[in-house]
Amino acid sequence: MAKAYFIGSDEVLEVRKIFCIGRNYAEHAKEMNAAVPEAPIFFLKPTTAIIGNGGVIIKPAISNDLHHEVEMTVLIGRGGKDIQKTEALGCIAGYGIGLDMTLRDVQSEAKKKGLPWTLAKGFDTSAPLSPFVPATQIQDPHNLGVRLDVNGATRQLSNTKNFIFRIEELISYISRFFTFERGDIIFTGTPDGVAQTGAGDRLEAQLLSPANTVLASLNVRIQ
Repeated sequence: MAKAYFIGSDEVLEVRKIFCIGRNYAEHAKEMNAAVPEAPIFFLKPTTAIIGNGGVIIKPAISNDLHHEVEMTVLIGRGGKDIQKTEALGCIAGYGIGLDMTLRDVQSEAKKKGLPWTLAKGFDTSAPLSPFVPATQIQDPHNLGVRLDVNGATRQLSNTKNFIFRIEELISYISRFFTFERGDIIFTGTPDGVAQTGAGDRLEAQLLSPANTVLASLNVRIQ
């Protein structure tokens, strides 16, 4: 079972489910030529997709177009069903940074045929994940920087204040259909700037405070 770790703590949670939000930044929806959704869009990744800091992303041979998508991650500490928005933030154990690695060509072909695109999003090593900052240390999760550098050059940079759907809305909506468990993770959506990456690339993702202090970081490479 995959594990979720905390920064500055020995506490460890077993990861149960991984929910990934699509199109939660208007600029990303625009760059993908997609409509801004009226309700949260989400899909699942298996826990076997997770790799940690210092890990290696392995692109399946079926694809020639691996894309990076940096996202703030949310770790659920208290589960439940039909969670109210007013109670949602109290269910969170921590915040981190992650990458939703995507086989864009595989995804595009599946979309054209009206087929599921689980392979494009859920392959092994497709969910690099940082350790989590305890939620008690985050004053406002909707004012945090999200950054990705590839080989030292910034590719993606935004702020969670640009979410279309706030975290409490995501938790409340998803919990109408899926019961949250302690150890579930939410990838909250990627900002604009997604692009192709390839063998030898080094990716550094950061979750930043309003003062641009690094709260959580993730360093991985592409094999």
